[in-house]
Amino acid sequence: MAFAAPLERLIEQLRRLPGIGAKSAQRIAFQILRGGGEEAKALAEAILEVKRSIRLCSTCFNITDCDPCAMCDDAGRDRTAICVVEEPNNLVSIEKSGGFRGLYHVLHGSISPLRGIGPDDIKIGPLLERLRDGAVREVILATNPNVEGESTAVYLSRLLKPLGVKVTRIGLGLPVGSELEYADEVTVGKALEGRREL
Repeated sequence: MAFAAPLERLIEQLRRLPGIGAKSAQRIAFQILRGGGEEAKALAEAILEVKRSIRLCSTCFNITDCDPCAMCDDAGRDRTAICVVEEPNNLVSIEKSGGFRGLYHVLHGSISPLRGIGPDDIKIGPLLERLRDGAVREVILATNPNVEGESTAVYLSRLLKPLGVKVTRIGLGLPVGSELEYADEVTVGKALEGRREL
């Protein structure tokens, strides 16, 4: 059954979102249709505001609406440790665990030759630049425990060790093949406690 053209367009746009299939897209579209005009306007404005105001922190490359981001600007954070993650949502998982009070660095991806992503395609250069002054004593590699994440961690370890910084990898608690985004706070906290030196 075909829906009216505007509804079809909305369903098609919703289907482009990760994790949203045809049925979910239809349910969301009908919920928007059932809601009032003010609710739809608020949703549209929130989407536009995110696109207008969110950018990357020039220090850690986390998503933010101010530069530097609140974490980089927080004088109470431990500036001798940097936790390296693949994506901003991984950082959120680690923050929720409460097990880390240092700084972060977001790579925006992982090394994946099969997908044509090499070291120059992610934010490795800026990480090396952050280590030049010698203030950082430990870099925790919290890349995802999958093939790409492990490869990225090994590559970074080989780059970082000659700089005299302690390089550790998050440890127990995260199953191989999973992603940090889907882990609960306790599991992420245990993984941080069980990190190991590379």
